[in-house]
Amino acid sequence: MHIPKGETGTIELLPFQEALEQAMQPSAEYDVNRWLYVPNTYGEYRYILGTRGNHPLICVGVNPSTAAPDDLDNTLKSVERVAHFNGFDSFLMFNVYAQRATRPDDMDRTLNLTLHRENMAAFAYLLSLDAQGSPAVWAAWGAVIEKRAYLPDCVRDMIALGEQKGARWFSAGKRSKAGHPHHPLYLRKDSVLEPFDVSAYLDSL
Repeated sequence: MHIPKGETGTIELLPFQEALEQAMQPSAEYDVNRWLYVPNTYGEYRYILGTRGNHPLICVGVNPSTAAPDDLDNTLKSVERVAHFNGFDSFLMFNVYAQRATRPDDMDRTLNLTLHRENMAAFAYLLSLDAQGSPAVWAAWGAVIEKRAYLPDCVRDMIALGEQKGARWFSAGKRSKAGHPHHPLYLRKDSVLEPFDVSAYLDSL
């Protein structure tokens, strides 16, 4: 379990571009030819964790927990299985908010604008990685999106970036009564991705 040491506004954040450059360097901890891990060390926040490929599935949760390269939690193991079943050669786990907190109730009470800005830079980078030129984004945050008032606005920023890159949004599994996309943890490995109108969904929140 990861319990934040405090609000992210009290810690020094590594800008995404600098963290990405470090993640491209060889590591004694994991195989950088297989994994994309930004930042490349365990800390209070994480922009990206996933595998490298030419046709990745970008999965979007609410916020990171404890997973790291070669040490995936059950949620990311499910993400990897669903990605492969749906024809993707890799998966990239992203989050609406980059702060590590196993319990969403421990997340920042107010939005850290700097962390959000760098997280959006990470999302823009992920959208550029699909060799087919039409990035696939899996909305997978569940009802946890209701935990903080700033989270839907973060998703709106993601939608705007996605529109610039021709992103296609999907969900998997049964949506909640409120329309929230299903969390990956308890999905069958043969779950099929279905088109998801994320803009209409946000209008209903």
